[in-house]
Amino acid sequence: MNEPNAPSERYRQGMATRRAVLGDSHVDRAQSASTEFDQPFQELITEAAWGHVWSRPTLSKRERSIVTIALLAALGQDDEVAMHVRATINTGATRDDVREALLHVAIYAGVPAANHAIKIAKQVFEQMDAEKAA
Repeated sequence: MNEPNAPSERYRQGMATRRAVLGDSHVDRAQSASTEFDQPFQELITEAAWGHVWSRPTLSKRERSIVTIALLAALGQDDEVAMHVRATINTGATRDDVREALLHVAIYAGVPAANHAIKIAKQVFEQMDAEKAA
């Protein structure tokens, strides 16, 4: 019999995928910052976004990463763009992939959105290069 409040299989799969994409340190920080107020939201995104959508076999993590970066850039979600650009180290999406996605954003969502996302991506890549060199 399942114990009350035990994580669902979808949640367990979502947490594994979330950690594979974003990295343990990011997920650990998010989990430790979670409160009673936002715990239901954390469970929702872990099950729905990571356990359902990101865990589907049809697209690779690289392809999902590219799509996600383009969507977030088009929506002007700067913090999420930065987080997902950083996650490319785990998804296999290359800098060329990110550039191509942002070129699509320029055409389909507007040059200002792409321009701003390119600025964010450049900053994140510079940080990643500095961390790698250290």
